[in-house]
Amino acid sequence: MNYSTLKKTVALSFASLMVVGIVNAQTDSTKTTTATTTSSETTTPKVFGGLGQYKKFSIGVNVGATAPSVATGGSNDFTHNKIQLGYGISFREQLAHSFGLQLDLHGGKVEGDNTKAPGTSGAYAAQSFQTKFWSGTLSGVVNVATIDFLRRKNSVNFFVTAGGGLALYTPKVTYKNGTVVDFDGHAGNSDGSGTSKYVKELIIPVGAGVKFRLSDVVALNLGYTETFVDGDNFDGVNRAYPTKDKYSYGYAGLEFTLGSKSKPSLEWVNPVALMYDELYDAALRQEVEALKGRVTNVENAVNDLKKDSDGDGVADQFDKCPGTAAGSVVDGSGCVIVFPKDTVAPAPAATAYSNIQFEFDSSVLRTSSYPVLDATSADLRSSGKSVEVDGFASSEGTAAHNLSLSKDRANSVKTYLVNSGVDAKKVKVKGYGETNPIADNSTEEGRVLNRRVQFKQK
Repeated sequence: MNYSTLKKTVALSFASLMVVGIVNAQTDSTKTTTATTTSSETTTPKVFGGLGQYKKFSIGVNVGATAPSVATGGSNDFTHNKIQLGYGISFREQLAHSFGLQLDLHGGKVEGDNTKAPGTSGAYAAQSFQTKFWSGTLSGVVNVATIDFLRRKNSVNFFVTAGGGLALYTPKVTYKNGTVVDFDGHAGNSDGSGTSKYVKELIIPVGAGVKFRLSDVVALNLGYTETFVDGDNFDGVNRAYPTKDKYSYGYAGLEFTLGSKSKPSLEWVNPVALMYDELYDAALRQEVEALKGRVTNVENAVNDLKKDSDGDGVADQFDKCPGTAAGSVVDGSGCVIVFPKDTVAPAPAATAYSNIQFEFDSSVLRTSSYPVLDATSADLRSSGKSVEVDGFASSEGTAAHNLSLSKDRANSVKTYLVNSGVDAKKVKVKGYGETNPIADNSTEEGRVLNRRVQFKQK
């Protein structure tokens, strides 16, 4: 096949593929228009809906031109490229909108000559070669850029590929002295004296290209692949050994997405537009508004639980004595505590060594105790005195529990004093549990006073 005939063949093949693609796209468009009159053509995918909502598989056909050199350069055994025909078929699974795995099966011829090389022997003794080849490769396909124009769906994808595979080929070399070495059926040795049908070598294809979306089903592929052969016998000679041979393939083709018409193709997904659509989906916005309403109801319920109309520190739902006067000392039920006649209510003044009161079953210091503790700390630090901190509890619960609770209360007071600068060696701690009450444990007023820590100065 001469170059002129090849150009006509490639042009005719490419034109035929374009016509098929356009007809298919128009047919698909017609079907889409008809379908939308009765139901939606495709389902609406969700951002986190999974791969099952997309079409992932495709098959492609391509045809193009081969050459025994590559665009990235390097040495070649023949000085002149003769363009030949290549063709292939591909099968791809799209694993994400930007990445897929593709199986390629290629065939064709690669040809070159040394018609312009000087001399008839030595480095350029071979006049020309023609290699028939078949190859199978598995490659990763990465979409590195995209154009979506105004259609909110990717229309042009720019991609790169890389992978590996196996090539079967039969070189035929014609030397300037008229000798012809044909490896067809005699492969295996470098001089074509073997008995194998083909030479078999590992290959590494690396390529790039651009893909145009013609419809939801059909895409036009334009690409260029450089194939590196793990051997120096692809062209039948070893002129520049130990360098290895290579060849290129520029092609055009059509790719057809397989699967249900109700699903969009994963390869053409626009993630940004998809997220935007889902964010402004009417159903989703209704769900968000409903959720806001539920949150508001919960917040209102919490506020109702916290509501304390009389400000006595007891929420209304637990307050058995609503409307107590401001500043009243109340119990856990919100009722005013009436102190026995033989006891005196805690003085508001912060007097050193005054008793420290605690809540029921608690060893946590009240903030109201801080002034007394600060005054006690100041006196201990200035005078150098020692003090015994004695903890007590009311009679609720077991004696063992109350003993432990009283020790915890005494230790809480000691910790505060030590942290404020008092020497820990000058503070001793004892717990007396529910023994030695200072008020009647049969009344709430008395139990409140018994939940205490006392100081003994030494």
